[in-house]
Amino acid sequence: MNWQAVLDQLETGEIRAASQNEQGEWQANIEVKEAILAAFRAGENREFEGNYKGFVDKHNLPARQFSSADQVRLVPGGSSVRRGAYVAQGVIIMPPAYINVGAFVDSGTMVDSHALIGSCAQIGKHVHVSAAVQIGGVLEPVGASPVIVEDNAFLGAGVVIVEGIVIKKNAVIAPGVSLSGAIPVFDCVNNTLLPRGAPIPEGAVVVPGTRPMRGEWASQQGLSMACALIVKYRDEKSNAALTLESVLR
Repeated sequence: MNWQAVLDQLETGEIRAASQNEQGEWQANIEVKEAILAAFRAGENREFEGNYKGFVDKHNLPARQFSSADQVRLVPGGSSVRRGAYVAQGVIIMPPAYINVGAFVDSGTMVDSHALIGSCAQIGKHVHVSAAVQIGGVLEPVGASPVIVEDNAFLGAGVVIVEGIVIKKNAVIAPGVSLSGAIPVFDCVNNTLLPRGAPIPEGAVVVPGTRPMRGEWASQQGLSMACALIVKYRDEKSNAALTLESVLR
């Protein structure tokens, strides 16, 4: 695929770096990711002018410029959306925040201060990405699926999501939770341990937790490791706790 055409189509939302198959499973769009990598190879480091004078980056992957016609609220103060990223109407971006190439941010989503939406990450509609949330990006290997956050999810302050973790619709991730392929997630409602790297279920409320380390010496020292705990599934009460978000819109 021609990388210039791919970047244009990514920005309009015509194509995406990942999509769902008939079974509802998310898969990377390998051709799109290969085109993005081709763009990096074709790019030359150059100095920018105008608003970005003093910065140096690939000449073909500059920061996007928005106008009121885009109906995106990009608040002044150091935020940047890179070429090849899609930002839908109604998105709010608070400074400073960064949305990298290949990312998809759907309508009505809030991206708060110090948040990172990594390359090719897919963010659904009406998602609240709170302050200092870090959503990892992935370009290589090209077959690796990026982080997915589906519609109406709520990501609390300081949440870290990496390694292609999928957050299903309506899930609530409490402040300080880290999710990766190596961090176990215990479902305390259904008394199960999710498979490593499995999607966070729809409507799950996830909080940070710890678990004892194995081994006699570690036990003697009282050492523990991080994990994540599903403590409930969203109901009317937990939904009401999120209505403050509507005030910010």
